[in-house]
Amino acid sequence: MKFKDDKTGKQPEKSSRVVPIGIMFLVLCGFSFYLGGIFCSEKNKISNEQVSKAVNSVKPTVSDQKQMKSVSFPECSADLQDYTPCTDPKRWMKYGRHRLTFMERHCPPVFDRKECLIPPPDGYKEPIRWPKSKDECWYRNVPYDWINKQKSNQHWLRKEGEKFYFPGGGTMFPNGVSAYVDIMQNLIPGMKDGTVRTAIDTGCGVASWGGDLLDRGILTVSLAPRDNHEAQVQFALERGIPAILGIISTQRLPFPSNSFDMAHCSRCLIPWTEFGGIYLLEVHRILRPGGFWVLSGPPINYKRRWRGWNTTIDYQKSDYEKLEQLLTSMCFKLYNKKDDIAVWQKTSDADCYKQLDVPDNYPTKCDDGTEPDSAWYTPLRPCVVVPNSKHKKLSLESIPKWPERLHNAPDRIGDIKGSSAGDFNRDDRKWKDRVKHYKTLLPVLGTDKTRNVMDMNTRYGGFAANLINDPLWVMNVVSSYAPNTLPVVYDRGLIGTFHDWCEAFSTYPRTYDLLHVDSLFSLESHRCEMKYVLLEMDRILRPNGYVLIRDSSYFADAVATIAKGLRWDCHVKDPENGNNKEKILICQKKLWYAQQNS
Repeated sequence: MKFKDDKTGKQPEKSSRVVPIGIMFLVLCGFSFYLGGIFCSEKNKISNEQVSKAVNSVKPTVSDQKQMKSVSFPECSADLQDYTPCTDPKRWMKYGRHRLTFMERHCPPVFDRKECLIPPPDGYKEPIRWPKSKDECWYRNVPYDWINKQKSNQHWLRKEGEKFYFPGGGTMFPNGVSAYVDIMQNLIPGMKDGTVRTAIDTGCGVASWGGDLLDRGILTVSLAPRDNHEAQVQFALERGIPAILGIISTQRLPFPSNSFDMAHCSRCLIPWTEFGGIYLLEVHRILRPGGFWVLSGPPINYKRRWRGWNTTIDYQKSDYEKLEQLLTSMCFKLYNKKDDIAVWQKTSDADCYKQLDVPDNYPTKCDDGTEPDSAWYTPLRPCVVVPNSKHKKLSLESIPKWPERLHNAPDRIGDIKGSSAGDFNRDDRKWKDRVKHYKTLLPVLGTDKTRNVMDMNTRYGGFAANLINDPLWVMNVVSSYAPNTLPVVYDRGLIGTFHDWCEAFSTYPRTYDLLHVDSLFSLESHRCEMKYVLLEMDRILRPNGYVLIRDSSYFADAVATIAKGLRWDCHVKDPENGNNKEKILICQKKLWYAQQNS
């Protein structure tokens, strides 16, 4: 070989180094055995300490077993019996009044979180079971008289003895909600044949519209803020009707784009034509192409109704014309109209959206880089979210009708990294086996004792899909930090919402009969402290309600330990597949009353 000075040299002789290397190797081995004997003594003290430190570093938000055994939570004061942490009226004055921003989600800082158990109202009873609950509930469970007094002439509800009764009236349907929906079905034939499956009701009152649609095979998310109509959403959920706290204000609703088949507003008092029609743009975003927007109340039928609206006919005429102009500019067209009800349809024709490219046109296309499905604390945009033309089976006309769509892999499955139609079908089969096993472990699942159900960490909605024939409904929750699978849930004809479990959910206390939790703690424990997630689960769970947790053995044991301080009775079960790394924890929340009320 040649060196840098171009002189030829010899390679070192291998034989001359073999003996010294061999002796050195023997010496090192002997020395290591000697050290090993020292360090492995005293019952492996050092290695055990190192392993313990390593485990704690992997799971930093979970205390060791000794600490978890000592967890105990006091009772909250009685004035917190209907506490909604992120929509708390006591904190409204801290936020702006413009566009009712104060009614949006504003969660308390960590140092102000409640670490106590929310008590039920004095005299709370186990809720009336479905379907009877649709028409009546216990007064002491939702002890509010405001709606009863203010809306008695509109027949929203009435109090008789120990119960509230729901006759099905409303501001725009004094003859009852069923007669109102009958008219609507005649205007929209797709409500009868499975074309329309999912709906959203903005400003839902006590959710009589959504309740009536359940009997017609249409699943509705009833939406209302926490406002002076005390406990609208709480009444809805006490009745067994899907509902969530929310308001169209300055941020997008927590739903993906192109999801609902129908949207409804019955004198919901949303100023649709103000602020450049930005609230209509949000309805456009969440409505599926070919979907329907139904409006009853001002300014519809203004020629006949304007005197009762405390306004002038000229103002209502101007408002109606502005509404028509805005809807046309967003590619809506008037579909049908009768008396107080008008129906617009979001077009499926891609050519309509080309007009948005015209200079100085309003509204414009959304091209600011914001994802159409970004909907967790995402500001409203004064622009049109144009449906993706690559999805050929996204529109209401092309998606399979209900119930065929439930088990069909949607087009949008391809938008999820690592997902496919094959993966969807395997997931569906997996959940069929899991739900069958769950029913052997928890016999009340699928009976009238579990009406309001939440899947706290869903993927494609497989848990809900395989409970579809039972007398319950499921709110499917997709983490705002997880892959966006919620469009697939809606394409199946199911409902759900985005959420971050480091925060409180948008609902009242005591509103769910069963919480299903699949691998949530394994996936989110690095962000969310387990204690606060479990306290939130306790807040929204009804007394005598159930929690079904599927997770690693480590987290199942950790939850079981903390659950003692929540007054839950828990037992551990094996999964259906015999996987010894995974456990199923089934807990039941006890019914208890605040000490000051006992």
